[in-house]
Amino acid sequence: MATAITEKTPSIVKSIVAEQRNYFKTGDTKAVSFRIKQLKRLKQAILAYESKILDALYKDLRKCETEGYLTEVGFVLNDLEEAIAKTKRWAKPKQVATPLFHQKGSSYIHPEPLGVTLIVGPWNYPFQLLLAPLIGAIAAGNTCVLKPSEYSIHTSNTVAEMIAEYFEPGFLTVVEGGVESSKNLLAERFDYIFFTGSTQVGKIVYQAAAKHLTPVTLELGGKSPCIVDKYIHLEYAAKRIVFGKLINVGQTCIAPDYLLVHTDIKEKLVKEIKKQIVSFYGEDPSKSDDYGRIINEKHFDRLCKLLDENKIVFGGKTDRKNKYIAPTLMDDVTMDDAVMQEEIFGPILPIIEFTEIDDAIDMINAGSKPLALYCFSKRGSRVDKVVRNTSSGGVCINDTIMHIANPNLPFGGVGDSGIGAYHSESTFKTFSHQKSVMHKSFLVDVPMRYPPFGGSLKLLKPLLKYFNK
Repeated sequence: MATAITEKTPSIVKSIVAEQRNYFKTGDTKAVSFRIKQLKRLKQAILAYESKILDALYKDLRKCETEGYLTEVGFVLNDLEEAIAKTKRWAKPKQVATPLFHQKGSSYIHPEPLGVTLIVGPWNYPFQLLLAPLIGAIAAGNTCVLKPSEYSIHTSNTVAEMIAEYFEPGFLTVVEGGVESSKNLLAERFDYIFFTGSTQVGKIVYQAAAKHLTPVTLELGGKSPCIVDKYIHLEYAAKRIVFGKLINVGQTCIAPDYLLVHTDIKEKLVKEIKKQIVSFYGEDPSKSDDYGRIINEKHFDRLCKLLDENKIVFGGKTDRKNKYIAPTLMDDVTMDDAVMQEEIFGPILPIIEFTEIDDAIDMINAGSKPLALYCFSKRGSRVDKVVRNTSSGGVCINDTIMHIANPNLPFGGVGDSGIGAYHSESTFKTFSHQKSVMHKSFLVDVPMRYPPFGGSLKLLKPLLKYFNK
């Protein structure tokens, strides 16, 4: 059974932040050796708690062990391995060119930690999306307060227990609780806030951060479109769409939110998608060990209101007691339908036809900028046209979701879908200040830079142009 979450009062939160600020002032976190040691300790903690974490994910979202490991625990462990191996390189000052006018001298960029940071995690990937940013925060030399979602209470409790066992609270601590705990945290001054969640709550976080001029990363969401051209590999396209849409029962910020399907291919695609759903989860997905559940009754009820019985062509079965919604396809959907008015965040896939690729692009551009955009086509010119003429946090061609698994690609939103990016070295940079440093020698000095200037401007103009190269 999960432990009841207790709201943290303003005084408790204030003391937590003060303790972390005092810890940061000791300077311990600035040593790269310290950072690597803490990353190794975090890996040790996760390995020790692996079975508890997977069990918590099952209790919160009914994630099977394999999905829980691949999308949460394993994902974080892979990030940790890279950070342990590369933090020394990331943290090393990087020399840059110094123009002739500034000789004799040297210039470099010195990454320095920001200080006391706050990471607010969501409930849909309650382990990965809380711990992955933490890796960058540690690698960059910060202290951190972690705020997990109260909706995923079992995972929240497990992470809190793990962090408390392995780390000093002045360095890392978990603040559990609901709205009141979040409000009290946001009232404090942090040096950086990293938030993953809805656009609505993201705006609240942004307003709170602005009071202290605190920089933020906002990882939000939106209606991520999936264009399916007529020039495709039918089976692979359907399989990859079903995978991306139904992993974690559609409760994924970058899940394909709706399909824009070419008229010539629509009937065949719908048929193949149905076939792949049955192949993945059987005739009755409620009996599949690999098909999860909706997080709570609130979100279940919200999703049910988006269902239109007249447009359901597959699935549609619901069970409130078990928070189960079957994989559901809705055809002949229009932009005015309820299911197109908000991010779905569930196993409902609306289908809209298009004839010309320009029409699909116009439909996407009529809405807010999405976190992800998917395009299936064998024609490079059509793909290029989509990429050039749309704006989104990221793009994945002929697949879904998988771009997030490439550590060399920064992950983040644009416009309503977010601010900032992370993953791998990008996370390190997110939690660092890139401090510019110029070091001048006493061996040479340029007298004409000093007053009185007299008539030196005519001479200075060509010299500046030449020596600043």
